[in-house]
Amino acid sequence: MAGNPIVNMFRVKEIRERAFFTFVILAVFRFGSILTMPGINPQALTAYFAQLTKGNAFVDYMDFFAGGAFSNFSVFMLGVMPYISTQIIFQLALIIFPSLKRMVTEEGGQKKFQKWTRIGTVFVCLIQSLAVTVYAANIPGAVVISNPVFFKIVAMITVTTGTMVTIWLGEQITARGIGNGISMLIFAGIVARMPSAVWELGRMVKNGEINVVFVIVALIMFVAIVALVVFEQQGQRKIPVHYAKRVVGRKMYGGQSTYIPFKINPSGVIPVIFASSFLTFPLQIASSLGPNVRWLSRLATFLTPSGVWYNIFLVLLIVFFAYFYTQVTLNPTEIAKNIRENGGTIPGIRTDKIEDYLQKVLNRLVLPGSLYLAGIAVLPTIIQRLFGFPQSISMLMGGTSLLILVGVDLDTMSQIESIMKMHHHDGLVKKGKLRSRNL
Repeated sequence: MAGNPIVNMFRVKEIRERAFFTFVILAVFRFGSILTMPGINPQALTAYFAQLTKGNAFVDYMDFFAGGAFSNFSVFMLGVMPYISTQIIFQLALIIFPSLKRMVTEEGGQKKFQKWTRIGTVFVCLIQSLAVTVYAANIPGAVVISNPVFFKIVAMITVTTGTMVTIWLGEQITARGIGNGISMLIFAGIVARMPSAVWELGRMVKNGEINVVFVIVALIMFVAIVALVVFEQQGQRKIPVHYAKRVVGRKMYGGQSTYIPFKINPSGVIPVIFASSFLTFPLQIASSLGPNVRWLSRLATFLTPSGVWYNIFLVLLIVFFAYFYTQVTLNPTEIAKNIRENGGTIPGIRTDKIEDYLQKVLNRLVLPGSLYLAGIAVLPTIIQRLFGFPQSISMLMGGTSLLILVGVDLDTMSQIESIMKMHHHDGLVKKGKLRSRNL
């Protein structure tokens, strides 16, 4: 057992402490996901959602990211999605406003940018929590506070505070746990929903509502997609770089050959998370306020997660954010500048054409990678339409859930592996070349 990497992992005191701390934070997060906010009758919620025989597409979609917290109307019901939505807005602002980008690169600029992002998250939470109060008011017997204005104030403060606490919990996992804090919270929410989905699937098979052959086919697809996602996440294109010899003082530098690893999917699962979060905001506003506003009701129907137009927008946004995030994290201009400043060259490419070459390579990698992500993301809708699976089950058996589960798992393995390498232990995989992508 001495050579077992799992055993070695828990022999390292630092990893044990970080893992225990992460489990404690996740336990707090799950407790907050079932703690109903003040002024809400849990029995009325249970009765309301139980009488929806086909479920509620909007609620199932929100529960997918919040681990069931939305249907519980818990203090953590919005999860981290408002924070991700605000991040998207501010990242787009960096590209639109050059002065803002210059401010971020200055000393202390990154902290100021993070502060603005948190302030923006509060405003987004207030808007979404207001929509939640309207949605709750339409559920018979759900609101037990007679004064509607007082209920709205209490609910908005509770939900907004819950979201900010959730973000803080994610940051604690990143700083003192095993890393990838925000992604880990989404990961935990998806995993928490799986037992109930499997139980529901078994019940439907037992009652003859779903053909067992369809379930077997879906499970085979599930395993195949996991294998394909792992294969695609690990694939990379190596760009060779040769550095000429340089004499600085009495020392000689350079004279070596290396490579730049460009992953087939450089942005990982982030485009999927960003695209889903970007659509969540208008979907929640439209679905919550829809019963009272006719055009919002039409918009909610138009953007239903199982609909054609929603999936078209999802595919387009995944492709867009794949290019956007790759351009931000792997800027060809900066990479080419660093290569030239260190006396490096790419064989067969002129020095002044390095930037164009790197951009061309990235474009060829990102397009098929993003289309691959988009294809897997719309898979739940295909499963739902072909096999008649409920949305709550189909969303957990493919698409976004698989991408997030596999992506976060690989990133977490890379974090643990880097700690194990520091303590002179073998990694979790033979090659030991996993790379992390923190959200």
